[in-house]
Amino acid sequence: MADTVLYEVSDGLATITLNRPEAMNALNIEAKVALRDAVRAAAADDAVRAVLLTAAGERAFCVGQDLKEHIGLLASDRETGESRTMSTVREHYNPIVRALAEAPKPVVAAVNGVAAGAGLGFALAADHRIVAETAAFNTSFAGVALSADSGVSWTLPRVVGPGRAADLLLFPRSIDAREAYDLGIANRVVPAADLRAEAERTARALAEGPTVAYAALKESMAYGLTHSLAETLEKEDELQARAGASQDHGIAVRAFVDKEKPKYLGR
Repeated sequence: MADTVLYEVSDGLATITLNRPEAMNALNIEAKVALRDAVRAAAADDAVRAVLLTAAGERAFCVGQDLKEHIGLLASDRETGESRTMSTVREHYNPIVRALAEAPKPVVAAVNGVAAGAGLGFALAADHRIVAETAAFNTSFAGVALSADSGVSWTLPRVVGPGRAADLLLFPRSIDAREAYDLGIANRVVPAADLRAEAERTARALAEGPTVAYAALKESMAYGLTHSLAETLEKEDELQARAGASQDHGIAVRAFVDKEKPKYLGR
């Protein structure tokens, strides 16, 4: 992986770190490719049972597109008559968000600072967001005359409701950690000094959990958002059968009867 994104796997936990703190972890092409490849690798690796997405530095989680690079790419497109610049949505952002949201394992985002534009989109694609008290969120897209990308038009209305999502997209502003918690964007707010330790503790607990059941829960919730009750009940039946056939279910039942803490295998 390129050093703009760091990737490490330890004891079932994949830690993915955006590593351009000098640029507030803005996304140039190199970082987008590296992040896409890292997230895909974590999602596909059976040895990975949970993912922690975080960022280097204290100022920013990710401020979205690297606009300095973007300006140059737009100028190049005008000179050549091509439109390759905006293909980044299809080539980079969409695969990143799908890999995060559809990963068959839990994804925790540790938001250490500003999360704007695609940075907000990546955080919303995670299953659980732990946020530093000093962090802030901003949709940003309308501020640079763009529509939403990185899944924000799908995730944000589902997290905060359609009315609030429209307000935040049409009138972008900075949302501090406390308001983010009130809106449901942040699941937990912790002191900045405690963020990494708390996020790692949470992610490692998930990495030791019933991975098949977590995958089924993610799939069932995503399915239920866009299907009828009857269809969702059928999906629950299918997924419950899958979870019930897992080794972890047997381990959990035996541990419950024996009044012991289960030690899951992730299968």
